[in-house]
Amino acid sequence: MKILVINGPNLNLLGLREPDIYGKKSYSDLLRLISTACENEKIDVGFFQSNHEGAIVDAIQQAYGVYDGIVINPAAYTHTSVAILDALKAVALPAVEVHISDVDSREEFRQISYAGKACIQTYKGLGFDGYIEAIRFLKKYLTENHA
Repeated sequence: MKILVINGPNLNLLGLREPDIYGKKSYSDLLRLISTACENEKIDVGFFQSNHEGAIVDAIQQAYGVYDGIVINPAAYTHTSVAILDALKAVALPAVEVHISDVDSREEFRQISYAGKACIQTYKGLGFDGYIEAIRFLKKYLTENHA
């Protein structure tokens, strides 16, 4: 089983960026946590991060035929990108959306998720643990639906 974890803009600045909202751990810490969890779950994992919408769209398209599913935190593009929504719909890989913060308790505009419309599940407000929950959910989903 192969899963691609996609992270959007400014997530490469975790630990520096608004630590009161996103925590003090770095992006490298997040990747280590996910790698360890995937190793324990016997999942091959790939990572992609970009601050550019088109690059994220390209990564989603390139995942087709390579990965079994996607875990995605589109970050700010969550609330604006029909292009990412359309890419997720086009490849039709099972995708799970993750947000480190509880976007529902933040500004009103953050409560809109275009990407989430193409996802089978969303985890928000769980910090880095949301990624682990998303990976476990996706593994279960893939196992049950592609066995």
